Formats: sequence, C-alpha cells, structure tokens
Amino acid sequence: MTDPDFWNDQGKAQKVIDENNHLKGIVQGVKELEEAHEELQVIAELIAEEDDGSMLPEAEEGLKDLKRKLDEFELSLLLSDPYDKNSAILELHPGAGGTESQDWAQILLRMYTRWAEHRGYKVETLDFLPGEEAGVKSVTLLIKGHNAYGYLRAEKGVHRLVRISPFDSSGRRHTSFVSANVMPEIEDDDEIEIRSEDIKIDTYRSSGAGGQHVNTTDSAVRITHLPTNIVVTCQSERSQIKNRDRAMKILKARLVERQMEEKQKEIAELKGEQTEIGWGNQIRSYVFHPYSMVKDHRTQVEVGNVQSVVDGEIDTFIEAYLRQQIGRGDQ
Repeated sequence: MTDPDFWNDQGKAQKVIDENNHLKGIVQGVKELEEAHEELQVIAELIAEEDDGSMLPEAEEGLKDLKRKLDEFELSLLLSDPYDKNSAILELHPGAGGTESQDWAQILLRMYTRWAEHRGYKVETLDFLPGEEAGVKSVTLLIKGHNAYGYLRAEKGVHRLVRISPFDSSGRRHTSFVSANVMPEIEDDDEIEIRSEDIKIDTYRSSGAGGQHVNTTDSAVRITHLPTNIVVTCQSERSQIKNRDRAMKILKARLVERQMEEKQKEIAELKGEQTEIGWGNQIRSYVFHPYSMVKDHRTQVEVGNVQSVVDGEIDTFIEAYLRQQIGRGDQ
C-alpha cells in the first residue's frame, strides 16, 4: 500500500484495502477473546482466594458470552471455500399458489434484509418484480460484505410456510413454497470468461413500479447465455447500461453456480449418492398454525419463536448447517 503506483488501479487497490481490513479484524478478534479470557481468569482467582460466591453470576455470564464469541469467531475462520468470502446474490422465487406464495416471498425478503443489516452488510436490489395483489413474483438481491456468500449458502433451497392465510376469507390453513437461490458475486473478470458471441441481449420496457421514466423507456435488460440457455434479467435501474452491467454480474454468478453444481454432482456420483432437487425437498418449514415452530430438515434444529426467525434471527440455522457440512468434510 505504500507503493507509489498503488492507486493507479482503483479496483485492485480497494480489494487490497478490503483484504487488509479483514485481516486486521481477525487479529483484533483474537485480542478481544484473549482479553475476555484474562478477565475471567482474574475473576476466578478472586472467587477462589476470597471464597466469595457473590461474583459467580458475573463469571458465569462472562463465560457464556466468551463461548458465544469464540463459536462465532471459529465459524468465520472455517469458511474457507474459494467463494465463501465473496458477497452474495440471493434470488427468491415463489412456487405455485399465486398471492399466497408471493406474500411468503415478501416475508422472506424482509427476513434476509433484516439479517443482512444486522450483520452490517449492504443490501442492493438487482431485480424486483412485484406481485399483482401482494408480495413479489421474483426478487434478486446483492448482499455485499465479507463472508456473505459463505453464510448465505446455507439458505439455498425450498422454504415451506404453513399458516392461516390472510387472503382466505374462510380462514383455512395454507401451505406455500418459495425457492431461495444463493450465488457468489464474481468481481474479477478473469475468473470466468463470457464471449460476446455466446450471449443474446434484449431490451424491453420495465414492468415494475418506479416512476414515469422507468415505465416508458426500454431500460430493462434480458441476457441469454446461448451455450447453457441461462436467462437473466434486470430492470431495477433507470439506465439501460446499469441494468446491463448488473445482469452480467448475475450471469457470471449463475455460471459459477453451474460449475459448482456440476462438480458436486461428480463427487456425489463417485460416492454413489442419490440427490434430487425438487419442491418436495424443502430445507426448512415455518409453521405458524396449528403450532409455532421453525424446523430445519437438514440439521433437525428447531426454534419455537417463528416471529423472531422471520424478523431475521436465522444464525442458529446457518451455524448448525455449516458446522454439519464441515463435520462431513464437504468444505
């Protein structure tokens, strides 16, 4: 960073600074854990020397806090896959069910936004298609921050909701599904090559809300990757150029995701495993009625307070899943 030519390439310079700040954060984290441990040792010695049990509650609370911080710190260091440190692109797609499933997608959108903001991540909307009556038909978010993809890859899959529908005048119980897809944001252009002859770009009029300019110009962009038939769209920006740049970002992420899935499939075939992705294979159920429970079907972790979960408190599920994968050697 002291090199006179350091700032000649702003993009590379920023990446070096981000990596430096991340490494500083690790060192600072170790120091804070060491200080907390030393404080607990002093309290323990005082309790032993003075035979004073009045300090025991403080020591027990400090020990719980230290264990929690140590678990979080350890987990962050275990995120060692090539793309774990990247920002994340999150897509939500409602299943069959119209307004009911689209409203469930809106609830999940709020849940992930709150979770990201609580962690200090920045949330940008890359694409948003509102529902006709309520909720969203589809939404794509960019969640920017260190390890965002490493954590959120635990959320990839089908999320199932069971509740009394607010849209059903008869008050019947409904089951809704939303598929969450999570991909790493790809920053380096040399990480994946997209040839101009391999893509088809179409422009069209934005269908979402956003003012007169958005709705009366062909600012929305659709990119089709011909070799794989992957189609991505972006219409969140007023500028066609910005929408195109964002669509290309999503396409790169999709292509990387495809490569990772093919690699995982090869490994599964070598192991003799049978895997199937479908609506019947939900990763988590959120039950509001006839009882209150959120259960992750991969780790069997259960939380009774559904409202706290949909308010963004999903770290319990994320941590359990990641530790399970690490324990199985899937990292």
